[in-house]
Amino acid sequence: MRTQVIIVATLLLNAALFVANLAVAIVSGSRTVLAQAIYTVTDLVGSALLLWGLHVSRRPASYVYPFGRGKERFFWAFVSILVTFTIAGIVALVTGFEQAISPAPIRHVEDGLLVIAASLAVSLGGIWITLRELRVARQTLQALLESANQGLKSIFYQDLVTIVGCVVAFGGLLVVYRTGDFWVDGLTAAVEGILLVGTGFLLTAESREYLIGRALDPQVARALLGVIERDARVGRVRSLQSMLLGPDDALLALRINFHDDLTTDQIERAIDEITSSLKTSYPVLRHIVIEPES
Repeated sequence: MRTQVIIVATLLLNAALFVANLAVAIVSGSRTVLAQAIYTVTDLVGSALLLWGLHVSRRPASYVYPFGRGKERFFWAFVSILVTFTIAGIVALVTGFEQAISPAPIRHVEDGLLVIAASLAVSLGGIWITLRELRVARQTLQALLESANQGLKSIFYQDLVTIVGCVVAFGGLLVVYRTGDFWVDGLTAAVEGILLVGTGFLLTAESREYLIGRALDPQVARALLGVIERDARVGRVRSLQSMLLGPDDALLALRINFHDDLTTDQIERAIDEITSSLKTSYPVLRHIVIEPES
């Protein structure tokens, strides 16, 4: 999947949304629209962090980083989630409560409704871009959500949360427009903040597993065992350990008991052929360490 295409598209869309939301928030004084502006600017920063993480993760392995820097993508996705959801949510929550407790008049509510409708349309466009890239890569949405690609998942959830937030914001401003109850504007912004903070907590909890060092999915591990055990030279796999080093980079460490009648050259050939078979079956395996036993 073209990860960079999705991140850059998100950057451009959020830049346009931030300008529009901020301009209307200043003119109207609406905390609901201000919450949208806060979220889009943090979303913009978050997308930039994801792009940076993608860039630095491609740096070659070195003495200091012998297995490469694939985990940079996990780290910067984690930081992006903190900025985009948690910080933005807390700021929106605080400003919303202030407006709900001490309501200030709102002007140009119609403009607020228009810019929120535009934000909804842009977020739907972001979802469409992600789904299109999945189709191009011949992947499913379920596969993405179950994958280790925290960056793309956070972008997808950003768009989903924005859509839900826009529906809530549009409903709240519509109530203000018809009733003149300005406290509803603050309540709506606070609901948007709670939605962002809740989503942020869920995503940061998932990111923790990858930062610590999550293993490959058990189903994948069983499939890899099947590939190894089909080799007639293998007596028994005594140990299989794995770790995800990035969304498309994994380490596999094996202890294999080979049959006793094999020579050293035959064992070396077997290791080379097993390594090749594993990488063909599961291209994410970029680092394979096999400790032979006889």
